[in-house]
Amino acid sequence: MTEGELRAPRADASRNRDQLLAVATRMFGSADAEPSMRAIAREAGVGIATLYRHFPTRESLVDAVYRDQVGRLTAGARELLGRLPPAAAMRRWMDLFGDWIATKNGMLDTLLTMIESGEIAHARTRAELLAAITTILDAGRVAGDLRSDVPADDIAAALIGIFTVAPRPGHEAMAGRLLNLLMDGLRPA
Repeated sequence: MTEGELRAPRADASRNRDQLLAVATRMFGSADAEPSMRAIAREAGVGIATLYRHFPTRESLVDAVYRDQVGRLTAGARELLGRLPPAAAMRRWMDLFGDWIATKNGMLDTLLTMIESGEIAHARTRAELLAAITTILDAGRVAGDLRSDVPADDIAAALIGIFTVAPRPGHEAMAGRLLNLLMDGLRPA
């Protein structure tokens, strides 16, 4: 390895990357169509060259946002269980899932192309998300506040259905009501 490969990124470079990722996530989540790279850079307060230094292509930015969001969902399950009872953690995790779905709306064309080409392994993402749901379900079964007969696949399918009918942004109230109904069905009789 060369000396350059051993060096950690500069603090400002790391901040710029984090800022770009946060802004891209927010813009993808609130856009009906994919925002331009230039608009993302401008909103992040950096030049377009800085954006391209961190993310040389739209695909690399979409991939980074997608992986960051999946990581937040999987880590979120454990974090929520660390501070909330399992049923409350499940309900809060459902909101995080809705945020993730909303983020995908603004990058859907690029994301679908990447999944089709194999650049993003959809099966791996699905397995990670099902594992996060199972983590919460298992804790809820032990605590007695979630049913023991509901598989993670059913919850994932219900969530996709809810956020298809009541997409964010714009339908938060309806999505909230539907998620509460789903939670009512997940509690033991």
